Amino acid sequence: MPTFLIERTIPGASGLTPEQIREIACTSNGVVEGLGVAYTWHRSYVAGDKIYCVHETDDAETVREHARRGGFPADLVVEVATEFGPHSADT
Repeated sequence: MPTFLIERTIPGASGLTPEQIREIACTSNGVVEGLGVAYTWHRSYVAGDKIYCVHETDDAETVREHARRGGFPADLVVEVATEFGPHSADT
């Protein structure tokens, strides 16, 4: 199943409180349950005025539907072509 990176612009994102983050997570989890398709939210990273998310599902349109239903911005949705890291130097 494809993996997608999502960039969300949320002014003041780095200042979100733990309660606000919990509310966002609850909303996202509820939307995922209601989509009726295979969908996994792996994790999200907060940096500056952005939240970067890693989701897995069949297509980018499903990611956009998740964002629409959750009321989240999805400024950029891109499919991951490959993944690498320090371990890649060992091959």
